[in-house]
Amino acid sequence: MENNHVEEITMEEITMEDAMKDIDKSMKRLRTGDIIKGKVMRLSEDEVLVNIGYMSDGIITKEELSDDGIDTKDILKPGDEIDLYILQMDDGEGNVLLSKKMADQIVVWDELEEYYALGKAFDVSIKEVVKGGVTASIKGVRAFIPASQLSLNYVEDLNKYVGQTLKVKLIEFDRESKKVILSRKEIEQRERDKKKKELWNTLKKGEKRKGVVTRLAKFGAFVDLGGADGLIHLSDLSWKRVLDPGEVVSVGDKVEVYVIDFDEKRNRISLGLKDIQEDPWNDLIRKYKLNDTVEGKVVRITNFGAFIEIEPGLEGLVHISQVTDRHIANVSEVLSVGDKIKVKIIELKPEERKLSLSAREAIEGHNEDYSKYNDTDNGEVTIGDVLKDKLKGLKF
Repeated sequence: MENNHVEEITMEEITMEDAMKDIDKSMKRLRTGDIIKGKVMRLSEDEVLVNIGYMSDGIITKEELSDDGIDTKDILKPGDEIDLYILQMDDGEGNVLLSKKMADQIVVWDELEEYYALGKAFDVSIKEVVKGGVTASIKGVRAFIPASQLSLNYVEDLNKYVGQTLKVKLIEFDRESKKVILSRKEIEQRERDKKKKELWNTLKKGEKRKGVVTRLAKFGAFVDLGGADGLIHLSDLSWKRVLDPGEVVSVGDKVEVYVIDFDEKRNRISLGLKDIQEDPWNDLIRKYKLNDTVEGKVVRITNFGAFIEIEPGLEGLVHISQVTDRHIANVSEVLSVGDKIKVKIIELKPEERKLSLSAREAIEGHNEDYSKYNDTDNGEVTIGDVLKDKLKGLKF
């Protein structure tokens, strides 16, 4: 019986000893200055309780959470696994004192080095505007984005970026001097190149596309179609005559345009804003006929005549010989741009987009019908017959 009792005690001691060894092995060997992983267990206003796989729990005070003074609950939640720096093995109450912000500052440099090597994009929050650009904080590391690297387009007001989250790329990095330069522009260029490829693969003549007006020039307006810009020439902005694109569109306008033509090799896309179905020449025959007298406005004067707009987008030519009864060397002797005059339609060819007009034939009484004087016996008409009524009552 005694031998059995000794055997039982020995087995029990061995089991306890093995158990203690197993527990000891499972416990981490921690030292001040180590970077470890921990899981958030509980949060309060002033501190965070963390399970670090040690005989004691870890404590992160609010001051060691972040440099931003943000509330603990705005950063972490129970179950989050985070990097931690051991400040002190015993805070006097048996807890391990930890710092998240110090761990972040150490770990983040390793991450940034990897991002730089791989050209990897990541998100940052813009903090403030400084001379020449804006700054961002990456887990406590200050980064700079030059104004020229904020966008593909010129940025007039940097303040609009403050508080925004931007996807960026590292373009300059030096761990020793703590130099971190970021670029949003390169991300935009990468995205634009991808969209540009998709655009060229799907572009079709005659189709409608939505875009945004990005720039105005003397000869037209440029529109971003999402990947590439197209040009609306002045003549394709409206059916009416346009001298300045600003009469029709402004930078930033969202427009729907027609694809007139494109050449990928030359990187050119021709667009039209005016609706093909609204072409006033399509209704020319229905609205007007030969010998109609209409009122129009002089919109352009040349050395061979004057162009008259009889409705928006519909212009005809009054040749210099059709301006007046008398001989003139220049149309400007009689007409000026902006004048409103009556004209007669003397030629109408919508298929050729040709409309010939006459101002002199529209003058009242010019085309008086003299056929009534052709009733003499021999069919001959004398100048006296023609003018006798005109000369009646005049004394010579």
